[in-house]
Amino acid sequence: MNFVVAILGLAALILIHEAGHFFVARAVGMSPRKFYLGFPPALVKTTRKGIEYGIGTIPLGGYVKIPGMHRPAAADVDDLFGPAVRELPGLARPLGEVKHAVAVEDYAAATAALAEAQAMVARADLGPAAAKAADRGFSDIGDACAADAYWRAATWRRVAVIVAGPGANFIVAGLLFWVVFMVSLGPATNRIQAVDPTITVAAKQVQSPAAAAGIRPGDRIVSVNGRPTPDGDTLRVAITGSQGQPLALVVRRADSRVALPAVRPILLSGAYRLGIGLEDTGYPAGEAAWRAVKAIGFVSRDTGRSLGNLIHQKGRDQVSSPVGIVRASAQAASAGWEQYVTLLAFISLSLGLLNLLPLLPLDGGHIAVSLIERVRGRAFAKEAYAKISFVGIALVLLLFFIGLSNDVGGGAG
Repeated sequence: MNFVVAILGLAALILIHEAGHFFVARAVGMSPRKFYLGFPPALVKTTRKGIEYGIGTIPLGGYVKIPGMHRPAAADVDDLFGPAVRELPGLARPLGEVKHAVAVEDYAAATAALAEAQAMVARADLGPAAAKAADRGFSDIGDACAADAYWRAATWRRVAVIVAGPGANFIVAGLLFWVVFMVSLGPATNRIQAVDPTITVAAKQVQSPAAAAGIRPGDRIVSVNGRPTPDGDTLRVAITGSQGQPLALVVRRADSRVALPAVRPILLSGAYRLGIGLEDTGYPAGEAAWRAVKAIGFVSRDTGRSLGNLIHQKGRDQVSSPVGIVRASAQAASAGWEQYVTLLAFISLSLGLLNLLPLLPLDGGHIAVSLIERVRGRAFAKEAYAKISFVGIALVLLLFFIGLSNDVGGGAG
């Protein structure tokens, strides 16, 4: 069950990322053609105001199709309509007009010629492969020639649409951190949340001092050796500063005060401990928000350092694949909702940061290309995008396989 929760959490973060692209694209005048929960092919779908909404057969994340990501080229027409022309030679004439119109950047004429070709295909009886290729051609070339095509939009609109995906992940991460800081992760109280039954000392399992003294979850330790311990800080100081001497504890249990037998703390990792976990309080909303902002800053800084250390074995050992992410999420879910929500916040933030790397096909690559196109005064064609994307795809796949080898093989350590 924890694995199901983990997978759903990861899928939700990907869906939120795609939703960011979708809603901002609509806001700036690029009408998305499709928006799916999960990935196509569709289990169910419906069309409203020209947008196809559906539930995909692959139940992970989401999918949004923004029209015309690349400037059309005459070669695209040949590539997409080749099978259809072989079965229906008459298509060559209107498609030739499409190619000429695209070459001279008369996209209204290209759209008109494309409509004529589409009418011819509708009356013909093409084979399944040719019909499928033609449908894709009409969709891709038609979207690329449309007035609301992505590549034709102003640079600021394009950048806004792309930034919206990682931005949505940043917002979700901040909200999740904020919730956790408000509910827990604040100052510790003197209330016992958990008691370790045993502690490992010198490679041996021994009964923890807390268990030996009879401390129970829900107890409040109100004094140590006669000194009041009203909060977690004073309690920790009393325990760690004991130098291993016996501690006489008084706890409030339900409505009664109970004096427990004196017990000696055990030295672990340089500090004296009883084997207890204290219940945390939350921060006020304002302070929790500020701490959430600082957490985003710290994680962003550390993520940047991690990427910079990939040339070293230690840095590569920290890379994880979706397999490791789901596994860690499932472990966090079993540990409690606070740990799970905190991990989701880290994953959401990491997802946003990694997508901002200036490599196609990542979002950061699209942003970089948009800025370059603004400087050169002309959009790249699809072929150029494919060439630029080759390096990015190779690096992304390399990261994936490094993460997968760490998750499956346990890393080098």
